[in-house]
Amino acid sequence: MEKFIFFSYLSAAIAYTILFLFAITRIKRHWLFITAVAFSILWSANVVRATQDSQFFIADTLVFETLRNMFWTLWLATLISKQRYNNNFQYVLRSRLAPAIGLLFLLTGIIEGFPSFLDFIRLQTDSDPRFFAHVVFAVIGLILIEQLYRNTPLNQRWNIKYICLSLAALFLFNLIVYSKSLLYKHLDIPLWQSRGILNALMVPLLAISLPRLDLPSFNTAHSVPRKTIFYSTILFGCGAYLILMSATGYYLKQANAEWGETIQTVFIFLAVLLLFVSFTSGKMRALAKVYFGKHFFHYNYDYREEWLKISKALAKLESMGELKDFIITTLTNLVESTGGGLWLKNEQSRFFLAAEQNLRLSPQELDHFKNNHDLPTYLSKKQWVIDFFELAHAPEVYDDIDLSPCCSEDSQIWLIVPLFHLNNLEAFAVLTQPRAPRKLNWEDHDLLKTVGMQLANALALNKASEALANNRQFETYHRLSAYLVHDLKNIAAQLGLIVKNANKHKHNPDFFDDTIDTLNNAVNKMQHIVNQLKQGKSIPSAKSLINLADIIKTIQHQHKGLPALSIVTTVDVCLITVDPIKLTSVITNLIQNAQDATQKPDGWVKLVLTTKPDYAVLEIIDNGIGMDSSFIAERLFKPFDTTKGNAGMGIGAYEARDFVLKNAGHLDVDSIPDQGTTFKLQLPLSQPKTYDSIEPAIDC
Repeated sequence: MEKFIFFSYLSAAIAYTILFLFAITRIKRHWLFITAVAFSILWSANVVRATQDSQFFIADTLVFETLRNMFWTLWLATLISKQRYNNNFQYVLRSRLAPAIGLLFLLTGIIEGFPSFLDFIRLQTDSDPRFFAHVVFAVIGLILIEQLYRNTPLNQRWNIKYICLSLAALFLFNLIVYSKSLLYKHLDIPLWQSRGILNALMVPLLAISLPRLDLPSFNTAHSVPRKTIFYSTILFGCGAYLILMSATGYYLKQANAEWGETIQTVFIFLAVLLLFVSFTSGKMRALAKVYFGKHFFHYNYDYREEWLKISKALAKLESMGELKDFIITTLTNLVESTGGGLWLKNEQSRFFLAAEQNLRLSPQELDHFKNNHDLPTYLSKKQWVIDFFELAHAPEVYDDIDLSPCCSEDSQIWLIVPLFHLNNLEAFAVLTQPRAPRKLNWEDHDLLKTVGMQLANALALNKASEALANNRQFETYHRLSAYLVHDLKNIAAQLGLIVKNANKHKHNPDFFDDTIDTLNNAVNKMQHIVNQLKQGKSIPSAKSLINLADIIKTIQHQHKGLPALSIVTTVDVCLITVDPIKLTSVITNLIQNAQDATQKPDGWVKLVLTTKPDYAVLEIIDNGIGMDSSFIAERLFKPFDTTKGNAGMGIGAYEARDFVLKNAGHLDVDSIPDQGTTFKLQLPLSQPKTYDSIEPAIDC
């Protein structure tokens, strides 16, 4: 065994020596770290010496281990101080426990360095104080590591990750070794001899982390989170609890030699079970929260942390049902209430119970909240949290409201929390009695009101989202209706033109031929509109290969408006792939707009069809009233914006641009006031597989 101890601690001495040489060449200003490494070398070297020198004992090395632990602890404290205060020793100077910890290290060093003191204490207490001291050192080291890690922002934790990992392993192993040694009153040699190898293994992790300590991002002061103090205190309490239970178990073992080990085992098992039960108890957590808030902090809450936590949770919610449950859970957890209910305002400004969790209200209390219209008015006027504990001890505060139905002896109601959005009461929550008795102060009330406003904003946003979704559905139907009405208006205009010219041309055979064509076109469009109404949405485009030259000739033949429409074309075949019905409707609408804008004796409208590489170019030109540049930029393509009053729908130009863009084309407008306008449509040219695949011109 001595041979194993020799090689184990020899490897630790060599590893620490290499780390020492590395440290003095790379980070000279971290002198506490270098000192801790130096005492680690001295400690491991003395253990090696104890295995080779019969005049030197392992117990004599404990004083060097105490010095080593002291400098590791002091170095960790300086790292925390650098993070929190940007000063190496501010954390130590401000700590109330620092003098007691320093005194403990001093006394332990004296006891271990002077055997006469140790013999005196052993004689008086029948125990070895060194084991107890080293258990405390291990707990202190773990607390400092936990504080250092939690106090470091997430984006900087990689700087100290390996430091925390290696030193936590060191102190945790020490805790195991010395707590077991304390329990059985002698040093656990099998565990103790393995520490040399463990120390050697942690040295590379320390070497990796050393250069990261000098990075600028790490040398920035940060405020300590409240939870750091809470968890550190809990860790210290657990260590003290385990030490106390171990000592009690040991004395129970000594009191009854025959059943001592059995009694000791049962007692320690029950002690550990009690510890876990305490940590899983909601009431114990509530009592701890109240105690720490009252004695450890100037302010009970970290408002920034609470706000960010709620905001992150709200961002994950996907439905109104989840939001209602979240509101109750948030408020109950905030004050450690056992349950609650949420009353929401409906469209008639009446409040109803929308969600509940372990509410446990009597039917009379539920009826009171359902039928009491004075409560919402009172909450809107006062804008404060109604505290039934305060109501019982100072009823004059609530003289303006009758809450007697909720004040019975067995009533579970504790708080009524209003939720305001822009000073409007959106909801209120009723919370039942807390897990641990507590009296709310001004800070509790402020936090409840602040969180209530945030939750009310979430409610208002959810309602607005639902209203927006409904409006989008209505917008879809309105947009469809607008297109249909626009088509119906054009059909009505064509039929009206037939009726207007019937008496004058009823004996002309050509007029009858044109009338039949126009009626046929109107029937096709009406059938298309009926199909759209049946489906409740626009029918998807049915694209086909068409000859644009044939389309515009058919449109000219069937369009009998004034002024007359003329065509100028340089090509006979201009093949494009589009929906012919939609294209015909778009061109007809633009022609109709041009004719409406050209109501003068010398007015004219013409279609000019040309081609350029990859595009068919169709220009609709008139010499009408024209448009200025601001109108084209701001209003021309704005849907439902028209200059024709009740005669127009304001979607012709918008529909044309939308159609052209969906077919990978371009629509340009050039216009000069009182001189005329040119709409230029550019649509991609297509090449047919066979000429027979070209669709014939569609009757418009």
